[in-house]
Amino acid sequence: AFANQLGANPAEALIRSLGDWTIRFLVLVLLITPLRTVTGWVALARLRRMVGLFVFFYACMHLLAYAWFDMEFSVPAIVDDVIKRPFILVGFLGWLLLLALAATSFNRAIRALGARRWQVLHRAVYGIAGLAVLHFFWMRSGKNDFAEVAVYATIFAALLGWRLWRRLARPRPV
Repeated sequence: AFANQLGANPAEALIRSLGDWTIRFLVLVLLITPLRTVTGWVALARLRRMVGLFVFFYACMHLLAYAWFDMEFSVPAIVDDVIKRPFILVGFLGWLLLLALAATSFNRAIRALGARRWQVLHRAVYGIAGLAVLHFFWMRSGKNDFAEVAVYATIFAALLGWRLWRRLARPRPV
């Protein structure tokens, strides 16, 4: 922005850039467990919470930029836009789920929920990934530009597939 390189529509460029970084950090947070498992580098697990909070931060900035630059903080205009454009509703639902994960990402919340319930809640990150891809897909559908959407969908599917494969391959207690 300071170098005046945001193009003809700087608000759109900023909103899209923040959304791109949100989905990139979401890929990174989901990649940490497979990388830790494959490499044996246990220290990666300590980064997962921080990277997850980066996902939430960028999602908040994405939502803030949309509310500010596109809607001028007009709540009725935002509500009308959510009703008119389902991709905004899907993005907002993803943000609400991220809010729940961020609000329960500290140790006291883990103890209060119990480890089992906390894990179940935090598995919602895969639902968030699905909502992010759907949000991105619908946003790009007006321009018929799906190449980048397909890349993210493939990455998320592979990461979910890896996790399911590991779960199914785990020996069952007798």
